[in-house]
This record gives sequence, structure tokens and C-alpha cells, in this order.
Amino acid sequence: LSESVLRAGGEPLTIQPWAPNGLPSSAEVAARLGFADAVLLPGGGDLAPATYGQVGSSDQVYDVDAEQDAFDLAVARWALEDGVPLLAVCRGWQVVNVALGGELEQHMEKPHRHVVHTLSIAVDSLLAQVIGASLEISCFHHQRVSRLGDGLEPLAVAEDGTVEAAHRPGSPGWFLGVQWPPEDTASTDPAPLALFGALVEAADLRAAQRAGVCVSPSPGVK
Repeated sequence: LSESVLRAGGEPLTIQPWAPNGLPSSAEVAARLGFADAVLLPGGGDLAPATYGQVGSSDQVYDVDAEQDAFDLAVARWALEDGVPLLAVCRGWQVVNVALGGELEQHMEKPHRHVVHTLSIAVDSLLAQVIGASLEISCFHHQRVSRLGDGLEPLAVAEDGTVEAAHRPGSPGWFLGVQWPPEDTASTDPAPLALFGALVEAADLRAAQRAGVCVSPSPGVK
């Protein structure tokens, strides 16, 4: 992911998760991350089912980290509330969905592990403006969004119903969530790299606005 951000012209920084009191407030997150022009929530282990209101855990749920969960959820809420450009990838997309009150399927009947398929993208959508009308993607995940969080709308859905990409119309800042890992092919394919490019452009626009400079965004960055 960091390499993809660099390729797109950004300067990535990694932030250590910190949630000593269970769930940081937006103010606490802003105090640490307020300098950032954008946020990228990456892939990783599974969210604890309790974070989306489910009792009990599938034996397929793995690498749960309570502090990471708490921090990531707080970062997602802060970014969405404050209009910080946000690209959420794989687990990151699931974090955003849960942060907005959505739910996950703990273990898919047919997991998308080493699954390659062509993604059809909603015409004229934010995602289509960034990467085009279709894209061959490589997936590796065993969980998926089962109920969308508040205000989220799908931009691409797989044949089995998996939401592969979503946005949130009306959010104060640029946001895209994708279920697949675009960094896997960003070094050889300009389409997934364009996702990182859109994030970097949105970050530059936010930085300019904070500095009082007037800049016109491209169609994929609004």
C-alpha cells in the first residue's frame, strides 16, 4: 500500500494504533491525525464480531486485535465526520461499514480466496470516473459486508452479491471503499493505481483548501 501511494505521488506515513481507553473519541483521533491530508485504511485481520453486534464467533475468524479495532473504527468515524479524504481497502472497507452501523458476514459460504473476476462498475459513478466501467480484480477475503452502514451505497457488486465497492453520497469529504486489494496490481495496471492517485489528488485539494488556495478538482475527486 505504501508503495502504491508513493507511485501515485503521495507521501505515506504509518500511524501506530492507540486505544488505551477502549474507544478513542474523534477529538483524540484529531489531536493525533489532524496534520494528515488524507487517510488510507488498509487490509488486515478480522474485526471482532462484537463490534458489529454479533454474539459468538466463527472458528474461521482470525487475527482479532481489540486495540486495532477500536482505533480503526475511531479513525473511520473521524475521517467521515471531518471530511478527510478516505480510501478504505479490504478490512478497511469493512471497518467503515461497521463504523456506520453496518454488519459483516463472519465467514462466507464460498470465500473469495484467490478469486479473479471482472468487476462491472455503476455507470457515471465516482468509481467509474476513477478507474473506468470495468476492471479485472483479484480477491482474497473470507468475510464480506452483509448489511450496509448508514448512508452507504454500492458502486459494484459481484455475481454472488458481495459488495465490491461503495461510496457515501453527501459525505463532507471524498470517500471510496473497495473490498479487493488494488495494491496487488497497482505496479503494473494503471486502473488500480488510479485509485491511489484519486486519494492523493483529494489530499492535495484538502491541503490547498486548508491553506486558502482555490483549486478545481478532477471529475473523480469531488
